[in-house]
Amino acid sequence: MQELWKLLTSPRHLIFFEAAARLGSFTRAAQELNVQQPAVSAAIRQLEASLAVPLFHRAHRSVTLTPAGERLFSDVSVALERILNSARAVHQRGRNDHVTLSVSTAFANYWMVPRLGAFNADHPDIDLRLQTSDREPDLVAESISLGIRRGYGNWDDCHAALIAPEVIYPIASPQVMAAAVNLKTVPNLLHERLIHLEEPTRERPSWGDWFAHHGVTDRAPSAGLRLNDYALVLQAAMAGEGFAFGWQHVTRKLIDQGLLTARKDWAWHTGAGFWLVWSKDLQMIEQATRVRDWLIANAEPA
Repeated sequence: MQELWKLLTSPRHLIFFEAAARLGSFTRAAQELNVQQPAVSAAIRQLEASLAVPLFHRAHRSVTLTPAGERLFSDVSVALERILNSARAVHQRGRNDHVTLSVSTAFANYWMVPRLGAFNADHPDIDLRLQTSDREPDLVAESISLGIRRGYGNWDDCHAALIAPEVIYPIASPQVMAAAVNLKTVPNLLHERLIHLEEPTRERPSWGDWFAHHGVTDRAPSAGLRLNDYALVLQAAMAGEGFAFGWQHVTRKLIDQGLLTARKDWAWHTGAGFWLVWSKDLQMIEQATRVRDWLIANAEPA
């Protein structure tokens, strides 16, 4: 960092340089940064003196980058954009006036979004932000107000309230279900095309687990379409690509709408559930408390 300090003299010079290079004008850079044009010219001259190379070709009303200036601008513009994004995030965290709910894509699309109208009607003053993720969130490190986790409600780092018990049954489009005329017993499902969920970072039951629960252990589930996101699995099932896992709390409305059908008589109550979690170490703001209480009030029946 000592060498960087010697080469650049002041971080302000980089900001002046980036604005002038992007806008092609010292005057417009000064207007954007709300300073006088001589201040921009002086900063650029000092930066060029420190680096011992010209950064701009100067014309009467505009400036263009030299090859050295283009090299510097390509890195400086990216670095400043990253710093800006980080500063925005830290600033927003400091304001602490919104509530972040971390969920899977499928939970967001098929459980939360259909309820957003009712939530906004009940709490129009709350800025609720859904953050989708393919892994379980670190509530403290990521400053997340609330999250949804699959498990048994016994986490050391957070409180938990049950939102929905885990109930799984086979689902398919109405056309695929009607065409599967031999589904008189669970083993016959092995002859149908199956859609598999293979999430890279979250532990989820598999078709093998479901068949084992029903006493079918002598044959492995057939090969089929394999996807890494449950929202994609549901899209594939609705498109007629085969049979998929149907988590009851996510698929209930899709079944009611006729987009999917289910063999609910083959339901597997796993004993696990999907839990609303919040940190034991972070104090909840009042808005987050209201979101938590609303979600618990709208939880699926056990």
